[in-house]
Amino acid sequence: MTTITIEGVQLWDGTAARGLSTLTVTAGATEGVVESIAQAGVDSGLSVIPGLIDTHVHLIGNASATPSGFLTWPLVTRPEERVLHGLAHARRALAGGVTTLRDLSADDIQFSLRRGLDAGVVEGPRVLAHGMVSMTGGHGDLFTPPAVETRGPVADGPDACRALVRHWARAGADGIKIATSGGVLSVGDKAAWRNHTGEEIAAIVDEAHALGMRVAAHAHTPEGVDIALDHGVDSIEHATVLPEAQARRIAAAGITVAPTLLINDRIAQGVGANEEQAGKAQELVASRDALLRAAVGLGVEFVLGTDANGFHVEFGEQMTEVREMARILGYGPERALQAATVRAARTIGRDDLGRLEPGLPADLVVLRGRPWESIDDLRVENIVAVVSRGRLVHGRLPG
Repeated sequence: MTTITIEGVQLWDGTAARGLSTLTVTAGATEGVVESIAQAGVDSGLSVIPGLIDTHVHLIGNASATPSGFLTWPLVTRPEERVLHGLAHARRALAGGVTTLRDLSADDIQFSLRRGLDAGVVEGPRVLAHGMVSMTGGHGDLFTPPAVETRGPVADGPDACRALVRHWARAGADGIKIATSGGVLSVGDKAAWRNHTGEEIAAIVDEAHALGMRVAAHAHTPEGVDIALDHGVDSIEHATVLPEAQARRIAAAGITVAPTLLINDRIAQGVGANEEQAGKAQELVASRDALLRAAVGLGVEFVLGTDANGFHVEFGEQMTEVREMARILGYGPERALQAATVRAARTIGRDDLGRLEPGLPADLVVLRGRPWESIDDLRVENIVAVVSRGRLVHGRLPG
């Protein structure tokens, strides 16, 4: 058991500012908790906030400086190497103040990485991993060129969909991801295309919920959002075109949306994208900002989800995404921070995260500035130290 004391810092605990505080945290073999918070100390000029939570990432991609193609790299890189690249991405996110990541297209690589992190074999953030259930020729399947015979698993028909959900559950998945519309980076489809039939989606969601797993739905279009809501999913990913009718339905359902702003803007600008991909993104983002801001007024709750993959959005850019959420959605500083902490924690089913209270996990960031007063202070260059699971994992603590 090790103990860390962080003295004389301005504390924002995930819900509100608590003033000048001293925190004591302990770390056991694999976990750490906040032991106490006292309203005391000599002001160090620094602040503490909970570690950020990114609810939508893709850890497995090229983390090296060697140039590669986004779609081709996984096909020419052995699984053993991909684990190391995923760990590198996870650690870059950790240094950027992100202590929890949810991977939304996971397989045995991410499951193995998560187990190693949880066991303390290697140091890194918490990782939750959702297995993808895609159909033949669907959004997930179309990341693999047709000439490549070795493909990830797909499911066609309700029984096959149930079987794939069970496969991922046995492999160690925390949840399931589906697509209820086409995608942007997948090659050869359109965002408006349907993925899976209603019967197939009903089977996936029912089986996942029966096995205690949440379902995240990739949906860019109004039709895709409606399909996802019709079948009781637990979160919406993207919702790039979100008219009033769908916004009202999401608000009434009480589920969250990860708007993935940076990645869609960059693809629309042609960054790391071919003409087809850029064109799809341009069409989607043309009306996005006004619709999303209106959705806030209708009660839609947005949370941090970057779709970071190390190619279009880097791990460590999460704070940039939060600032962009504040700008586009009209969030004040505290509401923007909550989208990346306590509210994001509820999205992933971890109400114990995203807050700093005695007895809760000790995941926190020490930084210069007060981002709950000025969101512009939420910058990687302002980070002084990161504590994950009660351990100092980046930087130096005050004193």
